[in-house]
Amino acid sequence: MKFEDWEKWYSTILDDFNFSKEMDENSAFVLNKILSESGSYSLDNLKEFVKNIVDNNNSFMVFGAGPSLKKHVKYLKDNYSKFNNYVIIAADGATSGLVEEDIIPDIVVTDLDGKIDDLLIANDKGAFFVIHAHGNNLEFIAKHTETFKKVIGTTQSSSSGKLFNFGGFTDGDRAVFLAIALGAKNICLGGMDFGKYVTNYSRPNLSRSVEIADKVKQKKLVYAEKLVKWADDNNNVNIRFM
Repeated sequence: MKFEDWEKWYSTILDDFNFSKEMDENSAFVLNKILSESGSYSLDNLKEFVKNIVDNNNSFMVFGAGPSLKKHVKYLKDNYSKFNNYVIIAADGATSGLVEEDIIPDIVVTDLDGKIDDLLIANDKGAFFVIHAHGNNLEFIAKHTETFKKVIGTTQSSSSGKLFNFGGFTDGDRAVFLAIALGAKNICLGGMDFGKYVTNYSRPNLSRSVEIADKVKQKKLVYAEKLVKWADDNNNVNIRFM
């Protein structure tokens, strides 16, 4: 996604949610500083990592943390005997659902509000991490970033330093835009429900496994669905649901 295209979405999102661009940029500054000092990978490193997985078929699976996640993980196990030939990207909390089923995603896209222990398990077992900075996760960035290996950083404001901006708002749709940036021609979506419900994979502090999302989260999911549709309509990629 070109930044000029993302910037139109970004301006609308800032206004609609009353988010602070300054806070986004401050969080990005901190993430960039940490990665500059501790070391980070390049986009070329990530592309090379992907080439070693997909055998040039450019097929990706992106998992969100929606209510259908476990159903789609079972479908994956039952119907994709060669799913190792797909690049599997988990959107933050979806990592927990995959790890529970002994599936380690190749890449995790995260703003670090999922279950940190599960994220670290995936990282220790080889998952590449794409850590995102936004105005509400500065504390998580400062606390957790240096505990991860194989990391690149992203921002939703203009990219600079060690940070990239591939486009996207939520972990799920950012994962889709990342896949496109990595050359995906086919993207299969699992656990991406875009409805009004949220799971405890996405919100670890929920008292039940599935609850009705708050109004802000519901509105975020509306934007995520719109952005995935925009990606499908404006790129040479086939996006389908599992």
